[in-house]
Amino acid sequence: MIIIMEKNATAENIQAVINILNEHGFRAILHEGDVHTVIDALGDKTTLSQSRLEAMDGVNQVKLIRQPYRMASRDRKEEDTVIEFSNGVKIGGANRPVFMIGPCSVEDDYDGLLQVAQAAKEMGCQFLRGGAFKPRTSPYDFDGLGEQALKYLAQAREATGLLVVTELMDVVDLDLVCNYADVIQIGARNMQNFRLLKAVGKCKKPVILKRGPAATIQEFLLAAEHIMYNGNEQVILCERGVKSFDSAFTRNLLDISAVPVIKKHSHLPIIVDPSHGTGQRYLIEPMAKAGIIVGADGIMVEVHHNPAKALSDGKQSLSIPQFKEVFAKLNNLIDTLPLEKGKTNSFTE
Repeated sequence: MIIIMEKNATAENIQAVINILNEHGFRAILHEGDVHTVIDALGDKTTLSQSRLEAMDGVNQVKLIRQPYRMASRDRKEEDTVIEFSNGVKIGGANRPVFMIGPCSVEDDYDGLLQVAQAAKEMGCQFLRGGAFKPRTSPYDFDGLGEQALKYLAQAREATGLLVVTELMDVVDLDLVCNYADVIQIGARNMQNFRLLKAVGKCKKPVILKRGPAATIQEFLLAAEHIMYNGNEQVILCERGVKSFDSAFTRNLLDISAVPVIKKHSHLPIIVDPSHGTGQRYLIEPMAKAGIIVGADGIMVEVHHNPAKALSDGKQSLSIPQFKEVFAKLNNLIDTLPLEKGKTNSFTE
């Protein structure tokens, strides 16, 4: 539930509400605004009646949140969450969609990675993504270079200024990944790895949470709730496709409708990954365009300097020339869309 305090509520009034919430096993989160103080109460609402809280001095209104994802809900926070980085890049709200590009796996070829990073910089992208620890279906497939890959990503960041996104697979690697990455990615296979979600919830880095291949939207938002409940509200959702009965032509079914659905029910930013969402290079452009049209806050695409020799996901990766062609079209599309309040035609303000 949400408790909205009166404008003239005293510190004693506020503390009294927090005390009774704590007595009944709630976790109280205080938000002090310019006009009102708001208290988020997370817990079993059957243990404390709404009327009892409403009768307390200084309480203006008590709102019950029906969605199980309380912190991620629009009921709790009406305005969009905007995640801002130290270099001025912003994700969410009325800001221009961001681009995250790079190889599925960082290979032992720094020059190739740098070529991709430089092309990304040239096309106005803000993020370089690449896997250091890769979850693979087969134990015989390349599963990443580990820390060496993180070092390559950090070198590319130094050379280009791009922010680094990389996947975390195990709690034991959290400190290592945090030392190198600007954004931590939780992959689809780990969307409901609750121990991992709890761990990234206690760190200070923004987190990209990918939708699981068989997850409902509610399960997706509840996974985000685990991260937020543990203290980290810098969550970026990523729609990357779900399993369907038709696998003859696409790897997954990219659920474009998830973007406006999540925009309606949650304040969190959401990006789209058409590479994993389709598994087909030729589908990246149309599905990226679709993501932009329905309001995605960013696009994540796999790009490799030589897809034919990529150690993972070459079939769904763009070559550098293909990437430049596609992203020129995406930028042109964004420029033609009606600007919403606060949105600019540049990637940084």
